Amino acid sequence: MTQPLWRPSAEHIASTRMDAFRQFVSQRHSVPLADYPALHAWSINQRSDFWQAIADFFDVHWQQPASYVLHEGTEMPIADWFVDGTLNFAEHLLRRRDNATALVAVSENGERNELSYAELAANVAGLQRYLQAQGVGVGDRVAAIMPNTWQTVVGMLATASLGATWSSCSPDFGSHGIVDRFGQIEPKVLIACAGYHYAGKVIDIRSKLQDVLNQLPSVHCVVLVPYAIPEASAAEISPLCTRWQDDFSPGGEPHFTPVPFAQPLYILYSSGTTGVPKCIVHGVGGTLLQHLKELGLHSDVKADDTLFYYSTCGWMMWNWLVSGLALGSTLVLFDGSPFHPTPERLIDLIDAEQISHFGVSAKYLAALEKAGVVPNANHQLNKLRAVFSTGSPLAHEGFDYVYQSFKSDLCLASISGGTDIVSCFALGNPVLPVWRGQLQCAGLGMAVEVWNDEGMPVRGEKGELVCTRHFPSMPVGFWNDDEGTKFHAAYFERFPGVWAHGDYAEITPEGGLIIHGRSDAVLNPGGVRIGTAEIYRQVEKVEAVLESLAIGQEWQGDVRVVLFVRLRDGLVLDDELQDTLRQQIRANTTPRHVPAKIVQVTDIPRTLSGKIVELAVRNVVHNLPVKNTDALANPEALAQFRNRAELAD
Repeated sequence: MTQPLWRPSAEHIASTRMDAFRQFVSQRHSVPLADYPALHAWSINQRSDFWQAIADFFDVHWQQPASYVLHEGTEMPIADWFVDGTLNFAEHLLRRRDNATALVAVSENGERNELSYAELAANVAGLQRYLQAQGVGVGDRVAAIMPNTWQTVVGMLATASLGATWSSCSPDFGSHGIVDRFGQIEPKVLIACAGYHYAGKVIDIRSKLQDVLNQLPSVHCVVLVPYAIPEASAAEISPLCTRWQDDFSPGGEPHFTPVPFAQPLYILYSSGTTGVPKCIVHGVGGTLLQHLKELGLHSDVKADDTLFYYSTCGWMMWNWLVSGLALGSTLVLFDGSPFHPTPERLIDLIDAEQISHFGVSAKYLAALEKAGVVPNANHQLNKLRAVFSTGSPLAHEGFDYVYQSFKSDLCLASISGGTDIVSCFALGNPVLPVWRGQLQCAGLGMAVEVWNDEGMPVRGEKGELVCTRHFPSMPVGFWNDDEGTKFHAAYFERFPGVWAHGDYAEITPEGGLIIHGRSDAVLNPGGVRIGTAEIYRQVEKVEAVLESLAIGQEWQGDVRVVLFVRLRDGLVLDDELQDTLRQQIRANTTPRHVPAKIVQVTDIPRTLSGKIVELAVRNVVHNLPVKNTDALANPEALAQFRNRAELAD
C-alpha cells in the first residue's frame, strides 16, 4: 500500500487543538469519538450541538445569547442560525490587547511596519470615531481599493466594529472592474491608496481613483492612504477626500456594536468573467465561527504562531487570513510581486518573520519548482510547520516538491472552497496523514459528498462536489437579489435543496478528496468527462512547459481537446515537443485525454486572483463574447486565442 507523505506523531496529535476539541465534545456530550472520522460524522449529524460547541470552545462572546442554534426550513438554503443572538465580529479579532505583535506589513521595496495588538486597537478606535462622524452605522457599506497592508486591516475592523459592511478590491483592478463591483453596493465611504508596488515599480492609481469616484455617486467621503506615494494629497483626488489620519488619530478604546448573527459583514465578488460580478454577502456569525474552526482546529493556529497568506484584498483568502487575529496570532501582510527581485522573495520572509503557517497558490508552488528554487538548501525554515495551497488543484508532483524542498515534517494543506462560502469545503487537518495529491478531509460540520449525474453519492469515482446539509457560512444571499432567484440558480438548480459547488471532484479510499477542476470547464470528448487538472498535471511535468490551459472545441458534431502551452523563453513548439506532450498524457491518463491540437501561446489569461480562465478562452475560440474582461489581470492575452489558424482544420 502507498505510504502517506506525512503522518503526525502521537505526540503531535495530542498537542493539537483538533484533538483537544474532540475530547471536549466527547466529554460534554458523553459520546465516544475516537478519531477524526467519528468527530466529523457527529458534526454532521448533530449540527446544532456541533456549532454551539465551536462557539463555546473558542469563547465566542454573545452580547445577547441565542434562543436556539438552528431552525431549518424544508430544504437548503432556508435556515436560521443562532436565532436572536447578537455579537460583533471586530470584537473577537481585537480581544488581545497586549504588546504582542498583531501585524507585520512588508512592502516589496523592503519597507516594514509592525503593530502590536494594543496599537492595532488604538488605530481602529481612531478610524471608528471618524467613520461614525461620517454617519457610518449598521448596514452601511465601506469600500476599499487597497493593497494588503496594515491600514486595510484597520479599515475592515473599524467598519465591522460599527456593524457596517466591508468590501474591498485590489488596486490592480481596472476602473470598470471596480465600478462594476462597488457601483452595485453603493458604499458611503471609500478608503483608497494612492499607489502600490509591483515588480520593482510604483503603480500610481490617483487618476484611476478620480475616474472611479466620478462613477460612484453614493460615496460622500474618501480616505486617501498615501501608500507608495507619500506626497499624494487629498485635494488632488476630490473635495470629499481626507488623508489617512489627517482628521483622526489613534487612541482610546473601540466600542463594538452588537448585530444579529446574519448581519452582512463582507461583500465578496464572483470573478465576473461571464458578466457583471455577483455580489456575495457573508454574515457576521457564520464567517466568525467557520474561520475559528478552520484556522483554530484544521490549521492549528495558536497565539504564538505567525500566519502568512500571499493574497490581494480582492481574494477571499485575505478575509480568511485576517481572522487569524481572533486566535491571537501574528499576521504577516505582503504587498508586491512574489518573484521580485528574486523567486525566493516570499521564502526569505519565512525566515525573516519566523512564519509558522505559510499560504500560497498552487500555481505559485509550481512556478517556484520550475524556477529551480529549493528553499531548504539556503533557508532555515525553523518555525515552519504548515504550508497551505489553494486557488487551483495542487498536482501530485507539487506535494512531492513541498516535502522534498521545504520540509519533510510539516502538514501540507491543499484547501478548496472559495468566495462563495468565504471558507473551505475540504482542507487540512493536523491529526491526519497527508496523501499525495489529496486534500486531507472534508471540514467539520460540512456534509461534503460527490454525486454522479443521477444525483447519487459515489466514492472513488468522479462527480459533482456537493454539500447536503446547511452550514452557517452559506451566504446571506446576493446583493439586490431580494427574491433569491440568482442565488438559488447559482447553487441549487442542479440538485434542488443541495448545494452544488461547481467542482469536479472525487472522494478517495483514504477519506480525502481530489479536485479535478471546475465543472463548467470539464471536457467532454466523445461524451467522456475529463477534468482539466488531469491534463495540466501531466503537461507541466515536461520541463519545456511553464503552464498550460485546455478547452473543449466544438468540432464536427463532437468536442475535441485543444491544449495551449506557454513554454520557457526561447523554445518553440515543434513536432518533437508535441509528440513528447501527447506521449506524456497518453501514458499517464487515457487516449481520451490526448489533445487533438496543441498550440503555443506566450501568455495564459488569468483572473485578478490568479486563476486561469478556461471559459473565457473557450468563448474566444468559438467567436463568442467575453462579457467582462476587466475581471482579468491580463485581458490582452485573449487576443492570442482568437482566429488561430491551427484550430481551423
